[in-house]
Amino acid sequence: MSKTNLIGGHDSRVVLLKCNTYTDVYPALEEGVHLLGGLHQIVQPGERILLKPNLLLGDNPERGSTTHPLFFEAVVKLFQKFGAQLFYGDSPGFGTPQSAVRNSGLASVADSFGVELANFVDSVEISNPEGILLKQFLLAKGVLAVDGLVNLPKFKTHALMRLTGAVKNCFGCLPGVQKAAFHARLEDEFRFAEMLVDLVDLIAPRLHIMDGIIGMEGNGPRNGEKRNVGVILISTNPYALDHCVARIMNLDPRLVPTLQVAQKHGRYDPEKIQFLGEPIQNSILEDFEVNRSNASTTGTQGFYMSLFKQWVTPRPFIQQLRCTQCGRCVQVCPASPNALSFENGRNQPPVYDYQACIRCYCCQEMCPEEAIAIRTPLLGRILNEINL
Repeated sequence: MSKTNLIGGHDSRVVLLKCNTYTDVYPALEEGVHLLGGLHQIVQPGERILLKPNLLLGDNPERGSTTHPLFFEAVVKLFQKFGAQLFYGDSPGFGTPQSAVRNSGLASVADSFGVELANFVDSVEISNPEGILLKQFLLAKGVLAVDGLVNLPKFKTHALMRLTGAVKNCFGCLPGVQKAAFHARLEDEFRFAEMLVDLVDLIAPRLHIMDGIIGMEGNGPRNGEKRNVGVILISTNPYALDHCVARIMNLDPRLVPTLQVAQKHGRYDPEKIQFLGEPIQNSILEDFEVNRSNASTTGTQGFYMSLFKQWVTPRPFIQQLRCTQCGRCVQVCPASPNALSFENGRNQPPVYDYQACIRCYCCQEMCPEEAIAIRTPLLGRILNEINL
C-alpha cells in the first residue's frame, strides 16, 4: 500500500455538502471531489483502492450505525467511473467480516458492481517508526494488498472518544481480538487516542468521505438515536474532518481526545481549516446529544479522577428490562479480571465490578439489545457542575 497522499496529508480543506436523502449522494460526491480539485488528484486509473466503511457489527442499515449501502454504492460508482479497481472490507467488533457485509447490505451492492471483499481476517506486522506511541501494528492483509485506501466513516457519537469519525473508523483495519487487547492495554483515553493517531498516520488514507446524512446521537456508536444531519463531509485530512464533525455536533473539538493528540503533534491546525461548499454555521445542531463534559471519559486523567474513579467517572450500566442475558457483554469485556459476570446465573443480567471496569465501553457498543447505557455517578455530576 502506498502511503503517499496525492493531495498531501496536511491539507486542511474540508468539503461540506448538504444532502438529505441517499438517492442524492452521487451528484453530491461529484460536486465534492470537484471542489477538492478532481478525483485525478486522489487516484490514478487502474490503481487498486480499498473502500473502508464503518460496519461495526453489520447492523441493518436502517439502524443508522453503519455506512449506508446507497452511500457505498455512490462511492463505488464514482471511483469505478474513474477506472479504479475496487475492494472493500472492515473488521467488525463481533462476528466475521462476511456476516457484517451481508447483514449491513453492502455485500449485495459490492457483488452487483464486482467489488471484491478484502482479507480482514489475517494480519501482517508492519513497522511504524514515526509513531507517537506505537512503533508497529498488525494490519489486515487487505489493507496492505492495495495501492490506497478511501475511508467511509459514519457520523456518530462515541462513549470513549466522544465521536466516531474518520480517525476512529480506521480502528477496523486491525483484525481479530487485538482491538480488545488495545482497550485493555491503553486504559487512558489519551493513550488510546495516540494509538489511533499512529494508526491513521500509518495507513494514510487517500480520502475520507463521511456518511452524515443520517447520524446518531446519544448512546452511540450503536445504540443511540438516529438524527437527520443531512451532510456529506469530504477531506484528505481526517483530523480536519473530525474537527468539523465536532462543530456540527456543537461539541468543543478540544474535548475530542484524538483531536487533542493530533493538534499537539502537529497533525492539524484548527486555524488553517478551509471550508468548501456550505458554510458550517448553517449545519450546527445546537441540541445534538453528545458528551460535552470536561471530565475524563476513562477516569485516568488527573489526581482526583484516578483516586476516586469508580465514584466520579462515567460508567456503563445495564437496563435490566431490556437485557436478554445473551452474555455478549461478558464475552467482549477486555478487562482482566473481567468486569462483568453472571453472579446470579443466566436468569439474571450480568453484574459489573466497577473497580475492574476500565471504561472502554465495549460492552455498551456491542450490546445487541440496546440494554447498556452510560451514566455518570452523582459525585461525578457534582464535580462536573463545579468544574473541578
